Amino acid sequence: MDTLWMAIISALWLGILTSINPCPLATNIAAISFLSKRIEHVKVVFWSGLAYTAGRMAAYAAIGFIIIFSILSVPATANFLQKYMNKALGPVLIIAGLLLLNVLKINISGVSLSKERQDTLVRSGAKGAFALGFIFALSFCPSSAALFFGSLIPLSLSHKFGAGLPFIYGIGTGLPVFIFSVLIALGVESTMRWVGKITRIEIYARKITAVVFILVGLYYSFNYLI
Repeated sequence: MDTLWMAIISALWLGILTSINPCPLATNIAAISFLSKRIEHVKVVFWSGLAYTAGRMAAYAAIGFIIIFSILSVPATANFLQKYMNKALGPVLIIAGLLLLNVLKINISGVSLSKERQDTLVRSGAKGAFALGFIFALSFCPSSAALFFGSLIPLSLSHKFGAGLPFIYGIGTGLPVFIFSVLIALGVESTMRWVGKITRIEIYARKITAVVFILVGLYYSFNYLI
């Protein structure tokens, strides 16, 4: 498979895995709850869910672009990465995998909103849903930070299409919320039960991804460091 498509699929998977992780999933469920308050207007819920997804995409794209552009715009840094990126990638992936397995733990305080402010944003329609998605995307948990900063950013720095990968990642993080909001708007009663099932699936998906990170990290470390 072409390396471009591999990078796109990897970024999308990392985003989906982030969205179904228990910590981000809590904010996503809150978003679903708020968006579904307009449940009598199916079209409004649809556009609000789409706007929320767009807000998450915009947040991750902005953060990723700023980081990538800031690093690569400095010639010395760009040359350093070009020379040592493969050597650094191994330990970075190993650390990211250990964070996903909760072997290593970090404390991160993300951005938060009061319930009143969230209600205000939801009542303002698609614009408020966009802002809600953007702000919720900034609420990094240890696992989402490991996936974004420890996996997506190194992947972006090592690929020529790297500046677009955070945007793809954002699609992955917002896609489940968009699907759930539409299902709720259509009156699918089993939606919340599916949320519970996805939470259980996430445990195995996260562990498998973590093991893959560690194995790939060991491969890079063995080949480029040892």
